[in-house]
Amino acid sequence: MEITVGSHVWVEDQELAWVDGVVTSVNGNEAEVETINGNQVTTKLSKLYPKDMEAPDTGVDDMTKLSYLHEPAVLHNLATRYGIKEIYTYCGNILIAINPFQAISHLYDTELMDSYKGAQLGDRSPHVFAITDVAYRAMNNEGKSNSILVSGESGAGKTETTKMIMRYLAYLGGHAAAEARTVERKVLESNPVLEAFGNAKTVRNNNSSRFGKFVEIQFDACGQISGAAIRTYLLEKSRVCQISEPERNYHCFYLLCAAPPKEIEKYKLGDPKSFHYLNQSSCYELVGVDDSHDYLATKKAMDIVGISVEEQDAIFRIVAAILHLGNIAFALEGEDSSVLEDDKAKFHLQVTAELLMCDLEALETALCKRNMVTPEEVIKRSLDPLGAAISRDGLAKTIYARLFDWLVKKINVSIGQDPDSKCLIGVLDIYGFESFKTSSFEQFCINFTNEKLQQHFNQHVFKMEQSVYQEEEIDWSYIDFVDNQDVLDLIEKKPGGIISLLDETCMFPKSTHETFAQKLYQTFKDHKRFVKPKLARTEFTIVHYAGEVQYQCDQFLDKNKDYIVPEHQELLSTSKCSFIASLFPSLNAETPKSGKFSSIGSRFKLQLQQLMDILNSTEPHYIRCIKPNSDLRPEIFENVSVLQQLRSGGVLEAIRVKCEGYPTNRIFSEFLERFSILVPEVLKENVEENVACKSIMEKVGLSNYQIGKTKIFLRAGQMAELDGRKAKLLGESAKVIQKQVRSRIARKCYVRIQTASICIQTVLRGQLACESLKFRKRTAAAVKIQKSARRKSASRKYTNIKSSAIVVQTGIRAMVARNEFRSKMQNHSATIQAATEEEEKDSGKEEEDIGKEEKDNGKEEKDVGKEEKDVGKEEKDVGKEEKDSGKEVEEPEDKEPEKQPTVEVQEKEELPDPPVAVLEQNKPDKTYVSPDKEQEVTEESNEPYHIVEEISSPIQDVLTAEELPSEVEQLKVLLIGEKKRADEYQKKHAEAQELSEQRRKKLEETEKKVHQLQESLNRLHQVQNQPLHPLLELITLIIRTTLMLHQLAQILHFQLQVVIQPTTLVPVLKLPRCMLKMLQPLKLQVLRTVIRRGHLMTTSDGSLCFCFILSIDDRYKHNFSRELQCRHAKHNPNSYT
Repeated sequence: MEITVGSHVWVEDQELAWVDGVVTSVNGNEAEVETINGNQVTTKLSKLYPKDMEAPDTGVDDMTKLSYLHEPAVLHNLATRYGIKEIYTYCGNILIAINPFQAISHLYDTELMDSYKGAQLGDRSPHVFAITDVAYRAMNNEGKSNSILVSGESGAGKTETTKMIMRYLAYLGGHAAAEARTVERKVLESNPVLEAFGNAKTVRNNNSSRFGKFVEIQFDACGQISGAAIRTYLLEKSRVCQISEPERNYHCFYLLCAAPPKEIEKYKLGDPKSFHYLNQSSCYELVGVDDSHDYLATKKAMDIVGISVEEQDAIFRIVAAILHLGNIAFALEGEDSSVLEDDKAKFHLQVTAELLMCDLEALETALCKRNMVTPEEVIKRSLDPLGAAISRDGLAKTIYARLFDWLVKKINVSIGQDPDSKCLIGVLDIYGFESFKTSSFEQFCINFTNEKLQQHFNQHVFKMEQSVYQEEEIDWSYIDFVDNQDVLDLIEKKPGGIISLLDETCMFPKSTHETFAQKLYQTFKDHKRFVKPKLARTEFTIVHYAGEVQYQCDQFLDKNKDYIVPEHQELLSTSKCSFIASLFPSLNAETPKSGKFSSIGSRFKLQLQQLMDILNSTEPHYIRCIKPNSDLRPEIFENVSVLQQLRSGGVLEAIRVKCEGYPTNRIFSEFLERFSILVPEVLKENVEENVACKSIMEKVGLSNYQIGKTKIFLRAGQMAELDGRKAKLLGESAKVIQKQVRSRIARKCYVRIQTASICIQTVLRGQLACESLKFRKRTAAAVKIQKSARRKSASRKYTNIKSSAIVVQTGIRAMVARNEFRSKMQNHSATIQAATEEEEKDSGKEEEDIGKEEKDNGKEEKDVGKEEKDVGKEEKDVGKEEKDSGKEVEEPEDKEPEKQPTVEVQEKEELPDPPVAVLEQNKPDKTYVSPDKEQEVTEESNEPYHIVEEISSPIQDVLTAEELPSEVEQLKVLLIGEKKRADEYQKKHAEAQELSEQRRKKLEETEKKVHQLQESLNRLHQVQNQPLHPLLELITLIIRTTLMLHQLAQILHFQLQVVIQPTTLVPVLKLPRCMLKMLQPLKLQVLRTVIRRGHLMTTSDGSLCFCFILSIDDRYKHNFSRELQCRHAKHNPNSYT
């Protein structure tokens, strides 16, 4: 098959045996495969096997239907079917049965038996009933005997399969249910007896048959069962005396130890741990098995097969005697003789003699001594303890083997045989191929049997292939099959075979296992099937059909020897128990009185040849039993173990035989349906199916195929080649389809995206147009708001400046009026003096009151002193403010100077705080502007404002590709216009800065003029000839007038709910310090009567300032106006209030 990138293949795996994957790259003779479990494997192309991607998910019931007949395909098919609880699968007419280790409902009931009765093989699903029914129909129709060969390793379910075969045969050819003790019932009931004495627990199985069994079911002319016979092969006698961990001895020993107490006392038994033949392993009980229940079931089965109660008692006496015999131990006496070791050994010897009903001393002599026959006389020779133990074990094995043979004969006699029967169906239940870590003589004989059966199997498979080829009339003369005759010659050839060399070595008394091994090495050193392991002295390896097995020949000699010890024979033949005596008949007179060697290997080879003769005379049918896992648990499928069993069972060998010929065949219609796509024109032509199939093979260039009558036969690999070309053609066609489909899908996607993008652009451009319109409207509204706000701000500033100018003008005019009044008052000095004295009296009273207040408000007086010192620091600021006022520069009402003297108010707690809501509502703006900057802002506010021009551009919902360049050009023009406008704004900003600089210079000049005015005032009070009181009275009047105006403004602001900035210093007039002391009474009166929290203070430079709080409480408004009127009228009776 041509393996390319993307091919699905099987690749070897250490854990899973075979794992499927996909070829990712091919480099020469190597390929890289990505397995299903994600691993990357690089291997040779020759080690890859194609995977059938068209195989059904549930597998196929006949593996000859697989497109690729190779190991991984067979293993995968079995695993798939086992996963859905289909334990039976065909491989041609070979049935593969996988042990489910659980009960499957309705798998063996009567209704299912009836459905398989008379059905053709393949019409129904695979089953053991189908194979049995085919054998039964062939026997009836052709009058020829048939055989069913059941094989498999221990634990694979051979015994259960054999039971199902005999059960179905009893269903087909049994007698009426009313008849008692029928043949088929005796055959079925004989199984518990044979299992009790011939089965044991091994490493791989809890109920392993340790012997081969061939059951002959005889039928009469009507197809009814008329008789039966059971033949056994190679009972494992060595297990009686020697077992390994964790195995058990034969079941009958444990069943007898679990017998009722009465029988245990009768046979003087006890715990199995107390017997040497049982305590060599720590396994005494089986999970889920009740030995006491099985003991009663075994006795019941003995009743059915015709074993009497006396015979049953004798049988269990022998079993108990063997257990006691194993506990007889020996000790050395003298140089080479042996005696009983202790009283315990004597007890068991006595019990053994009682159970065997023989003489005690004769039994001891038979165990510890041996007779040597010479021409002159018979000499008695003592045995050493080792020799005595070997003699003891030999006696136990001989007794058990004779007992087992008697049971088989008794069952055959009980069942009865039909001498007139001409047809039979034989069921062979025999051990499968075995390969253990330590393989001995038993495994050698078992594998020799399987080699014989495999040769018979290969011949049968090849014969079946030949029959198919002959039926289809195709040429098959050149086809050869794999033969294992060379292995059989290596084992059984006489002389020169392994068995012959073993018998020859056993005849020499001084031979050892090392001697036997060296003889094998020299004889078979050039044999291709014989291998000598490195550094091995007593081991050899044989290459069997199922693989290599290494044997240890340490015990080959002992296990091959089957001496007939005359002492043992004579002892037991004289037993008082007739049953035991019948097992050991007396020796013939001509038999020498010495041990005669009998080879177990030669005897087994003879029995095996007789079995093969029987099988060759019958039509065989094969059932291969498979154990899915070594843990004996359900629903677990171990690939490696199953694959090894398929090789051992010959299934893969049968597949190899089929592959030598034409492993794949298809009927014409199926072939055309699968591969007509390679040559489509064949179906258009009106030709026959075989001609169409031939045309397809010729067109693809394949040869060495055969066209039969109804089928086309393909050589190995041709099916894979056709599938590969089909996959390649489908792949190319798929690419063309994918190209068209992807192109159409891409175009649809493009059109859909284009339509969606146009819709999105439309919506977005509409949203952008709406946002632009909103922005323009908000810009226009902002311009209007700015215009109104700036107009209002300019109007407010103008009003403030005007009010300040009026106040300043009033003060100046008052000063001028006072000067005129001063000249008039010079003529009225007497009146003025009288008024002055009267004021001094009033001032004296007020000073007394003030003195009391000064004591209570000492702290306030100190603060006033501090404030008077700090007044000087504010002269420069006050001067600037007066100059600004003179130049009609607006002074902000709520401005707070950067450096303001701190005034402590002691009577703050006397007034309640204004409501929070009023404070929050009347919270002033905290942005303060210096006088210089305020002047600049005032001048800038008179400049024309730049109005944001609205860009009038048409808004289009959708712009086509042709309108985009013109739109870009318009945007460029707008950008250039905006840049020009920005340049103009920068020029105007520079001009505004120059204008601001000019105004600052003018302000400095104004400040100088204010200083000059102050100096003129200072010179005024230095005039000596002029009286002081009139000038002082004039200044006091000016101050009181200014204070009154400010207090009225405060009341006005309070009524309008306008909060005035706290602690604002209001400059009034700069006076010398000598004149300020005269104003102190006035300040104190205003402090006491007008506002409790206000202060009239002087600074360090002589400025007189008045400090007040946020607002005036309602309770002081009336007192304030009344007190102000009184004070003003007192000092100026003729003035206007």
